[in-house]
Amino acid sequence: MLFGRDGCHLCDDARELVRTVAAEAGALWREVDIDAAGGAVLEEYGELVPVVEVDGVRQGYWRIDADRVRRALATTRREP
Repeated sequence: MLFGRDGCHLCDDARELVRTVAAEAGALWREVDIDAAGGAVLEEYGELVPVVEVDGVRQGYWRIDADRVRRALATTRREP
């Protein structure tokens, strides 16, 4: 999952990275616009975006490491 916002160049970079790494792994992903979500989501992630999580575990924020995301996706259980 990618937490980001419009107009954030680091979010744009992270979006492309997640799109690529998820495609390589055959994994689905989704993005949450923290500004649209508001409330607790905005409070938690407002200063950290972009944030990438795999199975609820934070894999990084600001500058995302592709290899770390790959490793996390490789250990994720997939439904048959």
